[in-house]
Amino acid sequence: MDTDQNSSVLKEGFLVKRGHVVHNWKARWFVLMPDKLLYYKYEGGKRGSCQRGRIMLKDCVITCPFLEYDYRPLVIRLQTQSCGEHFLEACSREERDEWAAGITAAMTTLRLNDAPPDNQSEAAPPKSLGLHNINLSQVVDSMYDIHSGIRMTSLTEQCSTYSNCFSGSSVVDWLVFMQLVLTRVEAATLASALLEEGFLRPLGFRSVEALRSAGLSQQFLDDSTALYGFSDSFKKRGSVKPEKTLSAVELAGKVVKRGYLLKQGHKRKNWKVRLFVLRSQPGYLHYYDPSKFLWPDMLFVLCLIHFLSGVTCQDDINPAGGFSLRGCLVSALDDNGVPSGVKGNVQGNLFKIITQSNAHYFIQAPTRQEKTDWIEAVRGHS
Repeated sequence: MDTDQNSSVLKEGFLVKRGHVVHNWKARWFVLMPDKLLYYKYEGGKRGSCQRGRIMLKDCVITCPFLEYDYRPLVIRLQTQSCGEHFLEACSREERDEWAAGITAAMTTLRLNDAPPDNQSEAAPPKSLGLHNINLSQVVDSMYDIHSGIRMTSLTEQCSTYSNCFSGSSVVDWLVFMQLVLTRVEAATLASALLEEGFLRPLGFRSVEALRSAGLSQQFLDDSTALYGFSDSFKKRGSVKPEKTLSAVELAGKVVKRGYLLKQGHKRKNWKVRLFVLRSQPGYLHYYDPSKFLWPDMLFVLCLIHFLSGVTCQDDINPAGGFSLRGCLVSALDDNGVPSGVKGNVQGNLFKIITQSNAHYFIQAPTRQEKTDWIEAVRGHS
């Protein structure tokens, strides 16, 4: 972001946004300006270089709280002048109300000043293509089917040969032939969603460059020279996962702190936005994938029901991970340079938690103050 833009920032932080075309939920970094909300993809500890869109606030209507999502009680709805709806979820009621107050104040100022329309006002969002009820996982399962799925072969681009791949146009052909969509435009949009979710990966210069530079709806190329393949992680989906159990006792404690933080993965070392929830008596720190539908406040009730009925909690109601705070060590990390054990482009505000079993968790907070608050909270319950 440039200097002028930075000077006009009213509020910034993580919110979870529902997609326009495919109604999945994604954590995004939001920046509130006097006349608009900008949102960014936040990867590797860096923000600002990958803007995903903007929401113009002139003549916008805000609904807070928006209570039509049973398992998402902290949603704000914004309805723009172009009749586009945007659904944003905060990590707590306090955070939701702060965002709503900031957005409302900005809209009030715009009305009072009778500001002229922005020359770069948000274009009308694409009309729904009827894709929001499509299960992306089922689509890619069908693509991978040995009998009726898409045919994989070896293809060459710019003197490089790629095995087990397919062209963009063949994917579009297959989606239309299987009647998953009606038009090639819808097929390309659906394929872009599969790319965004990591089910497919680009192969070769053309597809990689499109993914890097194009907007979300144009990331996938309906072209015979653009090459794609299934992601490496998809090939392992058939393997048996070890059974996971979660004691209802872990979730019985009182929630004393929650918020969006960046966590480094243990294996791939990539950074992901996670909703962290700290509970006391007993002291546990759990983290959740914010794109999932189940709100953590309801998790204990469901796990208790399963526990009393003799059934273990299933993956769809489990946190993504967590650990007991008993005996944990937490320390701030120097933001100058990349500390040992940390990978990727780090934004800063780092801290580390070492559990009693010697597992190391590297975490980034959005601000220095939040970093301090989280360190104090963990120390107070370890």
